[in-house]
Amino acid sequence: MFNKKPRRIYMDYAAATPLEKKVKKAMDKYWDKDFGNAGAIHTEGTIASRAIEESRKTIADILNARPEEIIFNSGGTESNNAAIFGVLDNLVEKGMKIEDMHLITSKMEHPSVLNYFEYFQRRGASLDLVDITEEGIIDLKHFRELLKPNTVLVSIMFVNNEIGTIQPMEEIVRIIRNFKKKILKNHQSVTPVLHSDSAQALLYVPLNTLKLGIDLISLDAQKIYGPKGAGALYVRKGLEINPLIVGGSQENGKRPGTPNTPLVVGFAKALELSTQEQKKETERLTELRNYFIKEVFKKIPKADLNGSLENRLPNNINISVPATNNDFSVIQLDQKGIACSTKSACSTQKYSYVIRALGKTEQQIANSLRFTLGKFTTKKDIDYTVKCLTQLK
Repeated sequence: MFNKKPRRIYMDYAAATPLEKKVKKAMDKYWDKDFGNAGAIHTEGTIASRAIEESRKTIADILNARPEEIIFNSGGTESNNAAIFGVLDNLVEKGMKIEDMHLITSKMEHPSVLNYFEYFQRRGASLDLVDITEEGIIDLKHFRELLKPNTVLVSIMFVNNEIGTIQPMEEIVRIIRNFKKKILKNHQSVTPVLHSDSAQALLYVPLNTLKLGIDLISLDAQKIYGPKGAGALYVRKGLEINPLIVGGSQENGKRPGTPNTPLVVGFAKALELSTQEQKKETERLTELRNYFIKEVFKKIPKADLNGSLENRLPNNINISVPATNNDFSVIQLDQKGIACSTKSACSTQKYSYVIRALGKTEQQIANSLRFTLGKFTTKKDIDYTVKCLTQLK
């Protein structure tokens, strides 16, 4: 008799989620049965086109947006790049010089935002990074002070991907609107444009685009039990952006290329299902998250929570624990059947710049671990994980 392979405990849902079975079922027929190109006018093409437009409407309705404001693409990184490039290239096309542009983002943004802002800084734009409080929240006073008459683009992520802190986006929108009204003397000014990477928010935070007033919102299906390689950029009606990719007229000319029908259908289905489960799952995971943190502090008194507990996603636990270093800790936990992480899966830096932005010590930064729970996480999983944490060397 062979020994049964032990069940692995997955606690890296912020990096990727498994594909929901109902989502896979919704996608299946578009791989081999209804496989037509949505750009074709024959029956097969019309079927694919209809599926895409129905999916667009589903997503738009959930976000309280117009269907034409939803631009499908390959995921969060492309959405972030498309938003940043789209705004700035459009301004260049209208005659503004890059060296006359002022950009604002925070010290804890996703690499696809920070690195792209730094790219435009190297090309001549001025760039300011908003300070972060020790709780992992944008310093609103500092943000207000950074705004200038030539500020053209602000990018603040709705929820941080490493520590799960939820940013006060409605207040950020108010600050920008007051700046336009009182400083620019033009409340209808297009700039500063506000972009928000909301990939981590979509699963747990209701996104009402009309109420929020954010100009550009990046979304990613793989964070909500949808397919990898599927995403969308919400572009507020009336805002002009140039396409990141040049080609055909797909997605209103904003994202050329043959649309991937099964991925789009899967994205819409995943959002539909996750929205239905949002309240119940948020309550369940909040209870598990709080239990996890309580047990860690009880058994590892020197552990430290990174980021606010109050303004935090229900599934995120980012802690610093006494150990050799976090990479070695992840390997030790992996050998015990637990999957967690040290930082964003997209970051190439050795240690987390997000934890550093909180003002933590070098030891706390080097010992930080991220556990993100999901729909298959149980209390038993947490008990075993905490036990393993106490055994780290």
